[in-house]
Amino acid sequence: MKNLIIGKFTLFLLIAFTMLSCSDEFLEQTNPNELSTDSFWTSVTDLNLGLVATYKAFSDADNYKFVEEINRSDLSWGSGYQRPFNTNEQYLQTFNEASIAGSQKWAQLYTTIFYANQVIEAYERLTGTLSTGDEEEALAIYAQAKFLRAYMYFILNTSYNNGDVIIMDKIPVTEAEFYNDVSPSEDVKAFYRADLEFAMENLPASWEATEKGRVTSGAAEAILGQSYLYDGKFDVAADYFENVINNYGYSLTENIGSNFTTMDELNEESILEVVRSTDFNSDLNQWDWRDTGATSVQKQLTAIGGWWGAVAANWLIQEYRNDPIDTSDPRNEVYDEDGNFERYRDVSLRTSWSVAIVEDRDLEYYGYPTTAEAANFNIFMTCFWRKHTNWDLGFESEEALSPGKVRSGVNDRLLRLAEIYLQYAECQIEMGNIDEALLYINKVRRRSGVQLLGPVGSGEYPLNDHDNLTYDAESLMEHLRYKEYPLELSCEGNGNGRNIDLRRWGVKKQRFEELSQRRYDALHYTFVDSEGTTKTRWSSMIVEVDPSSPDVEPGVNEFEDAAINYQENEHAYWKIPTSELITNPAINSGAE
Repeated sequence: MKNLIIGKFTLFLLIAFTMLSCSDEFLEQTNPNELSTDSFWTSVTDLNLGLVATYKAFSDADNYKFVEEINRSDLSWGSGYQRPFNTNEQYLQTFNEASIAGSQKWAQLYTTIFYANQVIEAYERLTGTLSTGDEEEALAIYAQAKFLRAYMYFILNTSYNNGDVIIMDKIPVTEAEFYNDVSPSEDVKAFYRADLEFAMENLPASWEATEKGRVTSGAAEAILGQSYLYDGKFDVAADYFENVINNYGYSLTENIGSNFTTMDELNEESILEVVRSTDFNSDLNQWDWRDTGATSVQKQLTAIGGWWGAVAANWLIQEYRNDPIDTSDPRNEVYDEDGNFERYRDVSLRTSWSVAIVEDRDLEYYGYPTTAEAANFNIFMTCFWRKHTNWDLGFESEEALSPGKVRSGVNDRLLRLAEIYLQYAECQIEMGNIDEALLYINKVRRRSGVQLLGPVGSGEYPLNDHDNLTYDAESLMEHLRYKEYPLELSCEGNGNGRNIDLRRWGVKKQRFEELSQRRYDALHYTFVDSEGTTKTRWSSMIVEVDPSSPDVEPGVNEFEDAAINYQENEHAYWKIPTSELITNPAINSGAE
């Protein structure tokens, strides 16, 4: 009976509201309890609140799908399972338009654009009606929103459908405005470059300390440079990069490690960075990481309280292990307790701060004095990225940092000066300026105490160790592509940089095929722990061997499936997601 009464009452309300809706007076009434464009977007305060929401959307990890993107490249062996088992569709190069990761990334990028468009449209309605002081603040808000929109389109254009994506330049009002066809890549680039040019002209080069983390004119110019580099317009890109290098006050940090963990965030090398914090989140549930980063348990970059979603590929481990140290640099010297020289570092500073490998005795790891004590490095999982993780905070695992929860305060460094140095060097190689390219590559190498390139006694730092080789354009480009870029920048940025590089160089299929032919052995590592106990980490050191060697360990072969499955027209870009194709009637049926 009670249900019947409620049902009749509900029906009465529906009839009553239907009758009221026939009244013109009722139609013209505004609900005072709801926000609208008339009641909210009326002041610079409202603009700033909208911008805060846009930054929040910008920080969402789905914009970047970091682990999924590096697994699409040659940098990682991504699975989540122990070797040799692998079902990861990005690593196997079997992803398609129905893939969840591609769909989630697409949706979040357009969500962030939607937030930015609200701020942009509101400013354009308000400008000219505000006080002088408010106009200046509003312009800065407008320029930030334009940058954030542009960066989302930069990612879309370099990630999806050969660059042909949907341009949403305003908030849709009518039903038809919700549905747009894709625009040609050149139109998309023109659109987001115009936003970046505006941001470059109207944003400050830096912000006050309390406002650090906001986007800047330097970041806008750097992204513009990258957009032209990716187009193969090396002279144009070089001009932008040169301005970024010389005119914004950026400099390389003294320690490369300042760019990877919570240490020294928003430093002098940072150009674009997503800010994270765990300071205000104690009341959130275990799966809620708003205003924080998902920890490396979620990013799957370490086995210390995590799992193997993305570990460094074997070829990359070899490069990190063989990164040659500069014996003239005192940072590479190790002394005993009495102050006597004992040895040189086991691996380079760049290697120590970038990855954890079993033989590194010179940098602690999750509260232990050496990496071998902290991790087993077994079952052929022999290298973990330190980047993005909290290994340096003294906790014994990621789980111990935030028991029962999945969060981290490590900022996401989307772009730093070292990347611009190396991309500027690439432009110089393409333009035939080998000495200028060597100059900037060696600046990056010297920061990490790594042997410099070129003849002994040459270049800006003649007293440092050099490899005593003479480079031409071909050999220096080979070094840059397969040593310098990955050693300096692996597991960084928005995740997609390596895919873009391999694609624009036209070598991705060839790269998978070449790597699939390499063979490795797994060696044991014996050490004495801090309590004096001798221990062995079984099969913890992967070393490359001749394919005909009897020591080949078949369980660590890599990229064999990728070499077969990768097809340029299917996997160079993400496809437009099925969810978009189904729900958007305006998309041309020929969209790839």
